[in-house]
Amino acid sequence: MDKRDFIKKISLATLATPLYGSVLHSCLEEVSSTSAKDLSSNEDFWLKVRSDYKLKPEYINLESGYYNIIPTPTLNALHEHINMVNYQGSYYMRTVQWDNKKRMAEKLGSLLGSTAENVIITRNTTESLDMVIKGMSWEKGDEAVYAQQDYGAMQMMFEQVAKRFGIVNKVVSVPNHPKSDEEIVELYANAITSKTKLLMVCHMINITGHILPIKKISQMAHRKGVQVMVDGAHCVGHFKFNIEDLECDYYGSSLHKWLAVPLGVGMLYVKDKHINTLWPIFAEHQREPGDISRLNHTGTLPVYHDLSIENAIDYYNMLGAERKEVRLRYLQEYWTSKVRNYKDIVVNTPKDSQRACGIANVGIKSIKPSELAKRLMDEYNIFTVAIDYANVKGCRITPNVFTTTNELDVFVKALKELAA
Repeated sequence: MDKRDFIKKISLATLATPLYGSVLHSCLEEVSSTSAKDLSSNEDFWLKVRSDYKLKPEYINLESGYYNIIPTPTLNALHEHINMVNYQGSYYMRTVQWDNKKRMAEKLGSLLGSTAENVIITRNTTESLDMVIKGMSWEKGDEAVYAQQDYGAMQMMFEQVAKRFGIVNKVVSVPNHPKSDEEIVELYANAITSKTKLLMVCHMINITGHILPIKKISQMAHRKGVQVMVDGAHCVGHFKFNIEDLECDYYGSSLHKWLAVPLGVGMLYVKDKHINTLWPIFAEHQREPGDISRLNHTGTLPVYHDLSIENAIDYYNMLGAERKEVRLRYLQEYWTSKVRNYKDIVVNTPKDSQRACGIANVGIKSIKPSELAKRLMDEYNIFTVAIDYANVKGCRITPNVFTTTNELDVFVKALKELAA
């Protein structure tokens, strides 16, 4: 065995830091025969899961949407990766860095229902989707369609592309409480013309938690010859889906959100036929046709964050994708059901279970969102984020697997007192 192969084996061995020391692992056997639905309301079990997290006791954290606090086993693994990379220094970076990154892409592709041939690791959703928006070969008069409720960074990139290349942006507004999937599909269909080149749509709208019918939208757009780019910032590790089943052309997500990878890790999925058509953000060496790595030249990065993808996926799989999804939806419906019909309280998230999961948005008619967020923190020690645009006025509420129903009871009591 030569030195490079030896270093590669040692480096790969350090990636799979055991999760057996976690509290979660020690209590899984006792719930192995319990259904995800029954387990969703088992507070004793979720208190044990909470023990895998180090949380500040000064406030109730209901803002997991920006960044998910990572569990201790993944955090410990990150420290191991930092030590390993620092120990090997440039030798690691010049030898096995790319082997390990490919390994992470393979693990990620498997989780998504795709392969490493269609997935690259990025820093976040903004980088992923801006790469597509900026990388397409636009011509003057081309049109793009997106919604007011889409994330601002991508809207700004569309505006920049409009200034550079003379494209036209068509902006729609997604209703907070649609009557059907068809209403949403028709909304986007009506904005498409013969000049439309790209449609951007959220899988889950970040400010309300509204899950959109991506497959139906993709099928409609493709019938009209339009490519579909999906913002899935809040979806990977949040609820189960197969990326190939969505039939979209591009899909971006931030893995430091619901998959609980350390900060600064995202992903981009690109359908085979588009890999050669996009211009990379940073120029790369000539690659073989169809090699998605041509899009992934970003310079030197903190590679130990990328290495933690495997550990985060292992923890996610240990908890169980279905268990996590059902618990997050249970928590959202636990508190929203108590305030949906309460005087002067407005829930900006659909009631249907299939249209939402862990994220929801709530407002009080007589209080500005910024003031509501401030009072929740100042008077009740509850941390949230205010949303006041695109027909959404309220605070986004994003509990996590470490959130308890007792904490949500405190939140519900606060809303009712403030509304009164």
